[in-house]
Amino acid sequence: MRQPHHAIVSIGILLAVAASTATARAQTAVPYDELAKSEAAANADNGKRVAPLKSIGNPANDVSPEMQAVIGAPYPPHFNADPKTPAEWKELIDRRAKLAIAGIPAMKAKLGVKVEETKIAGVHCFIVTPNKIELENRRRLLIHVHGGGYVFGPGEAALPEAIMMAGFGGFKVISVDYRMPPDFPYPAAMDDAMAVYKAVLKSHEHHRVAIFGTSTGGAMTLAMVLRARDEKLPLPAAIAPGTPWSDIDKIGDSYASNEWVDNVLVTWDGWLGRAAKLYANGTSLKDPYISPIYGDFKGFPPTILTSGTRDLFLSNTVRTHRKLRRAGVIADLNVYEGMSHAQYQFNVDAPETREAFTDIAKFFDRYLKQ
Repeated sequence: MRQPHHAIVSIGILLAVAASTATARAQTAVPYDELAKSEAAANADNGKRVAPLKSIGNPANDVSPEMQAVIGAPYPPHFNADPKTPAEWKELIDRRAKLAIAGIPAMKAKLGVKVEETKIAGVHCFIVTPNKIELENRRRLLIHVHGGGYVFGPGEAALPEAIMMAGFGGFKVISVDYRMPPDFPYPAAMDDAMAVYKAVLKSHEHHRVAIFGTSTGGAMTLAMVLRARDEKLPLPAAIAPGTPWSDIDKIGDSYASNEWVDNVLVTWDGWLGRAAKLYANGTSLKDPYISPIYGDFKGFPPTILTSGTRDLFLSNTVRTHRKLRRAGVIADLNVYEGMSHAQYQFNVDAPETREAFTDIAKFFDRYLKQ
C-alpha cells in the first residue's frame, strides 16, 4: 500500500506538470492511430492498465445546470489535510462544521422541517420532523447516521442529509450525533448508534424502522445490521447506505480509476486514509464492523444504494450491491452520471437531489409497514 507521505510530497509540482503535459498534448494533437498503437503496446500484458494523460469535462447530457456546477467545482481545500495532533484535528473539524451549520436555517425553511435536540439512551441526537407528515408515515421512523469520514460532522453539522430525507421523503428522522475521533475512536460511534437503535426498538416495531446514511454513515448502516444480527436484535425493515465506505482500506477499482477525478474525496492518500487509521485506532481495517464488506450479508433487509460515475467509493458501492444480491437480498442501485462522492446531496435545489431522496423515500414506502 502506498504511504500517504510519499504520495503527496510534490502535489503542486505534479499537478503543474500534469496541466502542462495536457496542454502540450492538446497542442500536438497526437493522431488517433498513433495513440491507439502506443496504448496497445503499453497494455499488451496481463496486469495493470495504462491510460494516456487526459482531462474530463463536465457531462453535458442528462445533468442539470445546478449539478454541473457541483461536478465542475475545484478540489476542497482540506482534501490533503494532514493533522498531526488531536488539537489540529479538532481545528479542522470545527472549521468545516461551521461551514455546514451556516446553511442549515435556510435548508430547514426551504424543506419545511423543524429540528429538536434530545438525548436517547444517553446519546446526543436531533429529531427532524416535517411540518406535514402523511398518514402512512406517522408511525414510521428513520434513524440517520451521518457521513464525514468518522471525524467530520459533529453536532448540527451532521444535519443536512437528515433534513433532506425528512423534507423530501416526509418521514420523521432521528439523527445520531455519535462520538468521533480524535477523542473517541472505534467503537464509540458504533456503540452510540446501536444504543439509539435499541432504544427505538422499545417504542417502535422494527417493521416500521429504517436506517440510512451516506459514506461513513453508509458503512455504519451496514455495520449496524451486522451487529444487530450478532446481538440477536430485530433488523430494520429497510436500509439506505449511500455510497458506503464499506471497505475503509484502499481496496477496490475506483480507488485508482477515480483518484484525482472525484472532486470531493480526491484520493484515499489525503485526509481520508489518515481519518481511517485514526478511527480504527489499531483495529484491523478488515473488521466487519469497520469494513462491513467483509461481513455476511445473508438475511439483510431490502437495501437501496446510491453512487456516481466519478465517485471514489463507486467500487465500494458496487461491491456491496453485488454481495447483497449474491446473498439473496433485495438491493437497488442508483448511479448518477458525472457525480463524485455523495454529490446527490450537495445542492438542495438540484433536481438530482430531489430525485435521489425521493427514490429512497419510495423504496422505504415499499418495505416499511404503515
